[in-house]
Amino acid sequence: MPVRLHVNVDHIATLRNARGTPYPDPIYAAQICESAGADGITAHLREDRRHIRDSDVDRLKAIIQTPLNLEMAATGEMIEIAAKVKPAVITLVPERREERTTEGGLDVVGQRGAITEACAMAKERGIKTSLFIAADTHMVEAAHELGVDQIELHTGEYCHDPSTPELERLRKAAALAAKLDLQVAAGHGLTRHNTVAVSAIAQVEELNIGHAIISDAVLVGLSRAVRDYRAAIDRGVQMRG
Repeated sequence: MPVRLHVNVDHIATLRNARGTPYPDPIYAAQICESAGADGITAHLREDRRHIRDSDVDRLKAIIQTPLNLEMAATGEMIEIAAKVKPAVITLVPERREERTTEGGLDVVGQRGAITEACAMAKERGIKTSLFIAADTHMVEAAHELGVDQIELHTGEYCHDPSTPELERLRKAAALAAKLDLQVAAGHGLTRHNTVAVSAIAQVEELNIGHAIISDAVLVGLSRAVRDYRAAIDRGVQMRG
């Protein structure tokens, strides 16, 4: 089974915003990623608009040729925006103003009401729903109970320290999700090196990668960076039993 590569273009917008210039343009970057083999584009519209802006989301939806995955908190404002834009996918993520990047998985139980509201909107408009969660069986089961289409497993702990049992937790969570008829994505902290082991997990269908691809692009160019990650994913898939 091929594994989809969705490239997160948030960090292109971060670089643009740092100097208040119109460049580099995350939409142009998304088009380069598509040409290099990306299967989809991911963008996180945060409450404080620290990188991706509303106009970026509108332009991405209008211009890119692959599915747009809109990462968002389960808030009234974001639900309203997603209802208007109609991305192919919404991925509900936890969000705190003071964090540098998304830390940890979504509290599916604690935010059940808000998640239910977002899922109802998505179902009405034909938008696929995904929840960004920790590799925890209780969270996987809770996601299933909410009727979402997909989970995205938080790979940050494994990427931070591969010597921990976290890779096995990812495997178990992915297997349970597939048994419950949930599609399985994964992401956070992935690099060309640790991507291989995660894409070797039999049930993983999609990886969302941003920071490391954009970091590599500074040195080798964006098109080359995307192709390198596509190759790393394919190596992992070949390792499946």
